[in-house]
Amino acid sequence: GVSGGGCNIFRGHDNVQGATDMCVLSHSLPGYYGLSDGAWKHWCRVWDVDYNWMVKRFQSKKMMNTKGFTLSRWYEGVIQEDKIHQQPLRAVVFWGAASNSQSQYHKLKKALDKIDLVVIIDPFPTMTAVASDKDNVYLLPSSSQFETSGSITASNRSIQWRYKVVEPVWDSKDDYTIMRELVKRFGFEKEFYKNIKEIPEDITREINRGTLTIGYNGQTPERLKKHTDNWHTFDVDTLQARGGPCNGEYYGLPWPCWTTEHPGTPILYDISKPVTKGGLPFRARFGTEYTYPSGRKENLLAAEGSAPPGSEVKGGYPEFKDVVPGTNWKTDLSQKTIKEALRRGMAPFGNARARCYVWNFPDPIPIHREPLHSPRPDLIKKYPTWEDKPNHYRVDTRYRSEQKPDWVKDFPLILTTGRLVEYMGGGAETRSNKYLAELQPEMFAEIHPVTANNYGIRNGDMMWVESPNGGRVKVKAKFSERVDEKTIFLPFHFGGHFMGDVWAGKYPEGTVPYALGEPANIVTNYGYDIVTQMQETKTGLCRIKKA
Repeated sequence: GVSGGGCNIFRGHDNVQGATDMCVLSHSLPGYYGLSDGAWKHWCRVWDVDYNWMVKRFQSKKMMNTKGFTLSRWYEGVIQEDKIHQQPLRAVVFWGAASNSQSQYHKLKKALDKIDLVVIIDPFPTMTAVASDKDNVYLLPSSSQFETSGSITASNRSIQWRYKVVEPVWDSKDDYTIMRELVKRFGFEKEFYKNIKEIPEDITREINRGTLTIGYNGQTPERLKKHTDNWHTFDVDTLQARGGPCNGEYYGLPWPCWTTEHPGTPILYDISKPVTKGGLPFRARFGTEYTYPSGRKENLLAAEGSAPPGSEVKGGYPEFKDVVPGTNWKTDLSQKTIKEALRRGMAPFGNARARCYVWNFPDPIPIHREPLHSPRPDLIKKYPTWEDKPNHYRVDTRYRSEQKPDWVKDFPLILTTGRLVEYMGGGAETRSNKYLAELQPEMFAEIHPVTANNYGIRNGDMMWVESPNGGRVKVKAKFSERVDEKTIFLPFHFGGHFMGDVWAGKYPEGTVPYALGEPANIVTNYGYDIVTQMQETKTGLCRIKKA
């Protein structure tokens, strides 16, 4: 690893990495600990709550250890077009989430109309707020990022303290206040706030105490505030402070930051400097040896001589454990195990080889598999998808049974979706900005002039785009040679229309966004990742006609 030798993925928000690290997902507790008994016991120790009390909060012990629905397919827990493996869902809370950024939106609307309770927590009324035609939809106005404080984690793992600029306006409340009111009504306010007195500082300290897996140990609120207050002392290329109160530290103390004296780790793999100075080997995540199906064994640890300077062991070594009996470096709340590893110039998580063979994935080495809705029947035969997967995050998911070579007969065009520079996500906030709305005032489909001419569509005409799964959207044709003659492009930020209907009258008075339009995800095709169940939004099929 060298500076500039990798890639930094720009996430959609300044705290997407932080949300990922806190695992606001259905399959893991914070810090990527998973849902095992050991993970729950670890976090119960961090929270200082009784493990048996926690078990009793669940309908069954099995549910406690089972992955939940994903954001992509929660609606199946209501409408059950595919078989689910639990009781039907009765309530859904959208907290800063845009439902129109989910595929199969016409089916999601069915769920919103059927479910007992819908709650939206957001600074702006979202598409979700107007999608349901039933009662028991509640809008809780939340404050914006400028009306609260706390830490955010960027995609380079640097953490920045964000100060409150103004108090929340009108009836809005910050997330901390809303969360407190919520847990109070659920009856566990005492346990939830047992060690939380100063907000948000004590929440950060709780993260420091428990998120050992990725090294959130050393980024205390005091250190983070010091970095924000002295950002001008940091070099913009190296991210290292040159003098001042943060001298030698890397901006935002990028994790892993093993102790309150550690400078942070700017590059995840860099054996050119000691671990205590921000260097790091590869993590020994999967043991010391792997046996292939053929019986061949492979050493997973790093080779001799491949270790950061100052390491007591000059080659590979496993994860640290048993420094404190009954614990390992990930569960030792005293952090003695981590400190012992650093004393020896070693990484707590071991030193292993980088690998490209992921044996716990369906395809250990990535291979091409043709999309479920492909324009090339010949490639479907050559690169078939997976077999259907039962109980995939609590719902059966179709693969082989959905991939039919004759889809293209009725839906001959490729459909892809993406972003616009002017808008963000589902667009509730950015489409409510009149200056941005002036730049992109209406929903459209990019279509090649040759394709449009073949369908009798002129530039600026309204046209229908229809999917194999029953969705259809009415959008304006925009001639473009950025797409080829076989492809239709739709931006996914719009909302407020639905399959030809205009929903402007369903918004609360004075809150209608300046720009309205059809959600592209009404027509994105059925398809989900075999591992993560992430929705397919880039490859699908459609047909078009003049409106």
